[in-house]
Amino acid sequence: MTTKRLIVFSDSGDTVVDEGSQVLDERGIVTDALLIPGAGETLRRIHDEGFTVCMVVDGEVESFHNVYAKYGLEKYVDAWVISQEVGQQKPAPIMFETAFRRLGLTEADRGRVVMIGNNLKKDIAGANRQGLTSVWLDWSPRYFHTFQEPDWVPDYTVKTPGELIPLLHALEEKLE
Repeated sequence: MTTKRLIVFSDSGDTVVDEGSQVLDERGIVTDALLIPGAGETLRRIHDEGFTVCMVVDGEVESFHNVYAKYGLEKYVDAWVISQEVGQQKPAPIMFETAFRRLGLTEADRGRVVMIGNNLKKDIAGANRQGLTSVWLDWSPRYFHTFQEPDWVPDYTVKTPGELIPLLHALEEKLE
């Protein structure tokens, strides 16, 4: 397997995990949840095909551990940036800057980073403000579906996790 040049940052809720299925304990920690159809397989394939994966997520560390461990997905993630640890949520620049530091990326790497997310206001605007390629996974009806601000407009839109594979390959080819 050849390591790809394209780096994948991804959100989790309604991007990998179906937020509507989450079971919370009395502390508000997610103890169980279902995956979006095809999301687990897509995450595995993205990693197995040589893409570096960093989850850039809002929430509690324990919640992500509970769900990703249940599905055996932790080993397909190269780095985690979780708002509980960072102290701010997306679209705060520190979330993306922390991801860059954790992966040893520099300013010169911005053009080879793609951010996949479901939330136009947090994921897409955050990526666009950082000069990253933004991919909106328009799977869930839960959040905004109109581009209320210019930086909410994604570079690419997909409807299902499976559509990410050919898009990532096309973006990788553009880098070569």
